[in-house]
Amino acid sequence: MTKNNTTIILAPLQGFTDVTFRNVFSDHFSGVDEAVAPFISTMGQMRLKPSRIKDVDPENNKKLFVVPQILGNVAKDFIFLADHLYEMGHKKINWNLGCPHSKIAKKNRGSGLLMYPDKIDAFLDTILPKISNTLSIKLRLGRKSKDEIFNLLPILNKYPLDEIILHPRTGIQMYEGTSDHDAFEKALLCSRHALTYNGDITDLNTFHIVQKKFPYIIRFMIGRGLLSNPFLAEDIKGVLVNKNQIDRLKKFHDDLFDNYQTIFSGPAHLTGRMKGFWRYLGPSFKDSRKQLKKILKADSITKYQDMVEAFFKTEPEFIKK
Repeated sequence: MTKNNTTIILAPLQGFTDVTFRNVFSDHFSGVDEAVAPFISTMGQMRLKPSRIKDVDPENNKKLFVVPQILGNVAKDFIFLADHLYEMGHKKINWNLGCPHSKIAKKNRGSGLLMYPDKIDAFLDTILPKISNTLSIKLRLGRKSKDEIFNLLPILNKYPLDEIILHPRTGIQMYEGTSDHDAFEKALLCSRHALTYNGDITDLNTFHIVQKKFPYIIRFMIGRGLLSNPFLAEDIKGVLVNKNQIDRLKKFHDDLFDNYQTIFSGPAHLTGRMKGFWRYLGPSFKDSRKQLKKILKADSITKYQDMVEAFFKTEPEFIKK
């Protein structure tokens, strides 16, 4: 039985969960309570990247509460960006210590910093007295070893944090293997901060497994699971919507397509972004492989639209539960 106070957070996924997606998703599906935005990198020399700042502009984010996420390891640059976000109205920010990609990790950012708890200690000691935002941290068990987090948690326990969002894999695992529930449970016992669970909640069954394992966890972050099954948050919360699922998915797709069409400058950008979503959503339909292949091979906007239209005309069966 799902607790009434369960909070579902949309995970930050680069190239997917930008403000356009968040707003269109919120127009068509319910159950998601808030989102952490894809990371904004610190840039140095007191610079900001306008497109990433625009993504978290409160004027553009009225449909779903959003927490900006910062990726960086230089304290003065982090403070500069945090201050700017505070002036925009963001009282909460998140620090990315979880990104698993090697090009980021090799610069000691994201999960790459998890091997250096002393550096994290010095960083937090410097920034927290100087920023007005409250801070949460999204992290993994470690970069290379699942034990790295247990050297880090005593340090994190010293500082006032909103929460720790833990994906129980290592960085080098990327998304391979399975989430380590035993390691999450051990971290739960070692942390004085509230933990939010993130990782491998892909359907109602996997949610219930996590919920049964950790009955005191009330906040869950979901990313890939919501891309492959946009109804998942509704299912978790027992929201009954008396509408045809396929019609809802078609309208969601078309709305997303139309919104991205006003943003992207060229057809390759538009179809590339939409095909990315199909790689998650497509396998959730029964016997979809052949039709999905045609969508992914479409080499023009017109052909892409024709293939999508043909797919929905087959009245596909959505099998993800």
